[in-house]
This record gives sequence, C-alpha cells and structure tokens, in this order.
Amino acid sequence: MGLRTFLTDAWSWLNYKPIMSATHDGRPHRSLAPELHATWLPDEAVRRLAAYKLMAAYDNNQAGELAALTGNEAASERREFGDASTFVDTALTHLLGKSQQIVVPGAEHASDDTPAPEAVAAAEVQQRLRAWAEAELLPLRMQAAERKAVLLGDGLYLLAWDPDKQRVRLKTYDPGFYFPVIEDDADPGDYPQRVHLAWELPEDPKRGMKARLRRITYELGPITPSTRSDEGADGQGIRQPVGDGTGGLVVERGDRYNPDSGRIERTYPWASGRTSAVTCYLTDAEWSLDDLRHGQSLDELPLDKARFRTRGDGEVLHRLDLRLDFIPIVHISNTVSDGEHFGQPTLAKVMQALDELAESDTDSARASATTGAPIIGLAGARPEVDRVTGRPKPLAVEPGTIFALADGGRMDVLDTSHQLAELRARVEEVRDRAAVNARLPAVSLGTVDPSDVPSGYALQLSLGPLDSLVDSMRLARAHKYALLLKMVQRIHQAGRAEGWAAGAPLSAQIVFGPHTPTDRTAILEEVVRGVTAGVLSLETGIRMLQDAGYPIEDARQEVERIRAGQQSEADAEPKRIASTAAEAEANNVSE
Repeated sequence: MGLRTFLTDAWSWLNYKPIMSATHDGRPHRSLAPELHATWLPDEAVRRLAAYKLMAAYDNNQAGELAALTGNEAASERREFGDASTFVDTALTHLLGKSQQIVVPGAEHASDDTPAPEAVAAAEVQQRLRAWAEAELLPLRMQAAERKAVLLGDGLYLLAWDPDKQRVRLKTYDPGFYFPVIEDDADPGDYPQRVHLAWELPEDPKRGMKARLRRITYELGPITPSTRSDEGADGQGIRQPVGDGTGGLVVERGDRYNPDSGRIERTYPWASGRTSAVTCYLTDAEWSLDDLRHGQSLDELPLDKARFRTRGDGEVLHRLDLRLDFIPIVHISNTVSDGEHFGQPTLAKVMQALDELAESDTDSARASATTGAPIIGLAGARPEVDRVTGRPKPLAVEPGTIFALADGGRMDVLDTSHQLAELRARVEEVRDRAAVNARLPAVSLGTVDPSDVPSGYALQLSLGPLDSLVDSMRLARAHKYALLLKMVQRIHQAGRAEGWAAGAPLSAQIVFGPHTPTDRTAILEEVVRGVTAGVLSLETGIRMLQDAGYPIEDARQEVERIRAGQQSEADAEPKRIASTAAEAEANNVSE
C-alpha cells in the first residue's frame, strides 16, 4: 500500500515538511531537486543534499516558492523578511568573534633574555603561518566556509600545493559536493580513507558538450612504482608505469622497496626516522551522463569511460601521487559529533518556528492592507452610471471624495486595527520563541533597547545561552583547525618550501576573539594592578588585553616595545636626577 515509515536520522528534524519526506521510504519529493535522483548519487546522500537545498531556500527567502512546488499554492504569497538569514549571520558573527589569530604555544617566550630553542622555533612557525594566512586571505575563507557550516551544518576546506607560488593554496567548497566513503564499522571521528568531490556540469550546446559528471577523488593507498603521464591511443591522457629497461619497475626518488614486508616505503619530512607505506592519490576525471548505467554509484564509476584532467604542468590527474600520507581535506562540522559524520545547522530545531513566523507576517501584511485601505459599506448612495455600458461605475475612495447620500443613508467602515495589533504581537512572540530555542537572545539580535537592561549583571545572565552556543560551536571546530594548520606545515615541507624545516609540525591553533562586548577599562586596570604587583607576567597581561579587543597584533612585539620603553626610562632616570640636582645647586648659589 506504500505506507510511510517513521524515519529518524540526522535530518529527521525536517520530516514535518511533506517536500522532505514525500514518499513511503522517506526520500524527498522529486520537485525539491530532480538532480537528487541522479543515478550516480549515493542513496545515503539524498536526504542530506535535500536538507541543504531547503536551508538555502530559507536563507534566500524562497521557502514559500519551494513549498508551492508541492501543490501548496497559498505558499507563493508567503511573506519572508529575512529572519532565517539574520539568525545565521548573528550566530556566525558571535562564532568568529572580532578577530581570528593563529597562535603557536610557546612563541610568546621567544623574547626572553635567554629563550629556549623550542620557543624560538615556535615563534618562527607562528610568523610563517600568519604570513601564509595573510597571503591566502584566511579570514575571508573562514567567513565563506563557516557561513556554510552554520547554515547547512557542514563546511569544507581543501589544501593544495602551488609550485608556482611556492605555498599552500586554500579553497572552500560547498558541502553538497562532499561525498566521503565511510566504512560501516568506522568510528564517526575517524578520517575517511577515500573522499569524493563531485558535481554535474550542465550541457553546453554552443561548445557541443553534453551533460557531464566531474569527480575529484582523494584516496589513501599503498605506495606504487613510479608512473609518468602518457597520451593514450584515443588522445586521452593516462599514466603508465615507468620501466627500468629490464622488465622491472622504477620507484620514485627517495622510496625504497622493503623485501621483508614486500612493500615500497617512504620517509616523509615530518616523520624522520619512521617509514610509511601509505600515500595519497589524486584523480580528477569527467564522465558523460549518457555513459553511466543505472545502479552505478559515485564510488563505482567505470574508469574506462572516464576522461582524466591534466594539471598545468602536464601531469595527468589519474592516481597522481601527492607524496602525502593524509587527505588534504578538512570537513568542518557545526555541532559536536554524536555518532554522525555530518553536523546540524544552527536553525535545525527552530524550523517550524520560522514557518510560523512567516505565516504570521503574511497575515499581518494582509491585515495592514485592510487597515490602511479599509472596506467601506455605503447605503443610500447613487453611483455614477457608465454611459457606454449603462452600468454603475465602481466607487473609489480617495482623499477629498464626497458621496451624496439619500435620506437615511449611512457609511460603515470595517475597522481591523485591533486584529492587526494582535497579529503584530503574535509576530514578536514567535520571534522571541525562535530566538530562545536557537540560543540567540534578543540582546544578541539587536532587538533590545540598551536602556531596558537594568544592569550589566542582568545583561551577562541574558547572554548565558549564547555563551554555551558559542562554546559548543568552537569546541566542534578546535581540533579541525588545529588539523588544518598541521596540514599546512606538512604540505610546505613536502613542497620543500624555503624556510620550512623538516621535522614534526608544531601544534598551532586559531584563537577566536571575544564574542560579546567586554569592559575594556576594567580589564586594563586589572592587568596594570596584576603586572605591577608581580602576580601576572607582562606576557599574560598582553594576552588578556588582546582577548579584550585591544588592537595588539603581535604579543611578542608588544612586550619588546614595552620593555624597550622601560629600559629607555631607566637609562634616562640618572640623567634626570643629575639635572635636577644641578638646577637646585644653581638656585642655592644665586640666593
């Protein structure tokens, strides 16, 4: 009979929408996205991509337009005033804070009189990472990726070595292109061994190109003998093994064959003294959609029908050895993993409240129309007759209009102002409810008059839910950004970039600035008292001022400037004392 089943998964918070669970097996409605039913798309990704599209529709004020596709014609008249986008932008702003700073622990001690070698190395790595972040526009990349993560639940970074620029390039991708191959018994926190980035390319009649599927694959596997780019018989670039002329195969420079294990091993610059038999392979290929048969999933596409892309230097991207022992992709999850690889958007639990808010706004708009242009009933009026048709002309109410009424005539006006006031109160009630459940208090949304806050303590209490939200979001990202900075160091080492010494990468992290206003004057007084009394070091005080939002770019340089100023004052003090004494003696002589 096609009875629907009760489905619970990472996206079941959208099951209340018929467009999301229209079929008995829980698959989305075909009108939501016809491409979601493509033959190559993995079954487990269908609902995830449908959820992404729904969230994007709310962000762009198109939820009503999307609902109209399923037959809800009234939804096309829905008023959407950007509440979903406001919630997302507010959460993003508080998540990132006022600044994002790369910090390597121990670098602040490099300015000591006798700094340890570890502190000097940490300061050098910190400086190089910050220079790289400035060149790659890291804050802008983070804005793009994190907004996707807050809105959709997931964000994506891709790292790649650029031999021309001699640095690591950072790219962001839409999470809808991300298809990790996760084993059934794998832990959700484990890194996938195979990752696909895939999307369809539309048909281009002008260039005579049919609709195609592009798939970029990163895969960890055993190290194989050396290969080189070659042009196949059909003119398509392929990679062929390199022979030694005697029937044997050649290994890459720096690799060696271990007869005991029967594997080719390699020593990576970040793991000196330890060999590895694993490397990362890159494949970038396209398929014509006509060549794909039904049932061939993304992970099982036929390579004999693929057309491999070529890199700028002529290397064919078919199992190209990247000489890395990791996949250079970092997946950002908006929430702490609880058994799922993917995260949940910030608006996940308040979607129904947003729908209710849009409906209330629609009703309020309709009521305001009847209030501004009220319905008028006339009795005893003689309407003007159209001489052509002989029918009465419609009455129009305009400023200065006069109606001639017969004896006993009257005019009644329908007053809907009371209903409008109730609807506006309902809108505010639903908005406050949505803000509370999303842990975005009204003070963070800017809808509270500062004069209405009784005290700073009351303001701090009202920001408690926001603090917990930001803490959980930053916790979910802390190890991912530490991993990204570790990958940046390793790829620079693999590319033999100047100044990046071999060795284990240092631990680095991205420190987000404060997400709420701080009493900078009070913190400054606290730092001055603590440093003067000797209970706080100068470095710790500078860190506290940085966290409070003071424009201090580099804590180490700021400490050096302060100490240089103190030394100058100390050197000038004997001269000042001598000058004062000489002036006093001169005054005594004159007297």
